[in-house]
Amino acid sequence: MEDILLIQAIERYLDGSMLPDEKAYFEQLRKNSPEIDQMVVEHSMFLNQLNALADRQHFKQNLHQTHQKLVMDGVIDEGTIVQTQSKIVSLWHKYKRVTAIAASVAGAIAIITSAIFSYFSPAVNANQIQQLSKDIEVIKRNQQVQGKIINEVKSKLPENARLISGGTGFLIDPKGYLITNAHVLRGSGAIVVNNKGQEFTASIVNIDPKVDLAILKINDKDYKPLKYIPYNIAKNSGDLGEEIFTLGYPRNEIVYTQGYLSAKTGFDGDTLSTQIQMSAYPGNSGGPVLNKKGEVIGILSTRQTHADGITFAIQSKNIYRLVNYLNTSDTASGFSKIKLPAKSYIMNTSREEQVKKMEDCVFLVKAYNN
Repeated sequence: MEDILLIQAIERYLDGSMLPDEKAYFEQLRKNSPEIDQMVVEHSMFLNQLNALADRQHFKQNLHQTHQKLVMDGVIDEGTIVQTQSKIVSLWHKYKRVTAIAASVAGAIAIITSAIFSYFSPAVNANQIQQLSKDIEVIKRNQQVQGKIINEVKSKLPENARLISGGTGFLIDPKGYLITNAHVLRGSGAIVVNNKGQEFTASIVNIDPKVDLAILKINDKDYKPLKYIPYNIAKNSGDLGEEIFTLGYPRNEIVYTQGYLSAKTGFDGDTLSTQIQMSAYPGNSGGPVLNKKGEVIGILSTRQTHADGITFAIQSKNIYRLVNYLNTSDTASGFSKIKLPAKSYIMNTSREEQVKKMEDCVFLVKAYNN
């Protein structure tokens, strides 16, 4: 849906129906994003070729109507063998070059259409899996509502900062410590957004690319620490067939998804992760995977590109390893020790109640470069 809205915005820009403020914003977006600028150029060519094809088709229709009129007037006799070339055959020879051009244009349009779909399709890496972080284009497309690009609200992004990627993070300490995937934080800094749309500045405490985990600390004066975290972090990966669920930000609002644990290891036997049967999308990276007891058993990270619903999560025991390392080293100097939640307060509650109590603990993460 977001892709369609982006194309609609480009069409409005090209046909001149954008308001002056919208147009100025969009042109700045083109300057800052070569990918969007390239899409505008390609879509302009696409529309021009569609118009050219329409002209050719209109000509062919007129040619057909002329032919029918000649038949009705008796100028052409289609019921007998014509020894000499009829007028319609003459017209065909005269305009067969135009018809060939129309066919060429149709072929070009097919190629361009395929290119557009290829652009929006996820790339398949060598391991046949795709990271679930959002790239810059997805973040910008999410700023569109009903085909119109809206002005950005006052943001806590540093001046001249450029958004790079995004995903999900969740609290592991009520003081404001969050965990997410390392691949979500592709920039030099980050801000986080709660389910009410409030932005908070955050510092990157530690990134471990080998395990694909990273810890952030909210250091914003507007952030009010929670009294407690409703879930706890499990030290095991759960049981096969166990029902699980997650909260995350594949769109601009928090989204609930459920599934079940389908394998104790991840892609190609990876022992750092587990396999779950659940649909996941760009933006779900870093989201918590919980069992029915309200225990975090993993962190969503990747999905298999050619298998519907096959998703992978980093096992929660790796959170303990990373936190223990930080608490016993000077790597995160200037930060207080992290105290992981030891008890689940949502163990014996309904799923609806579990989700309500968790929403304030799950954040949209936006990474940027200065």
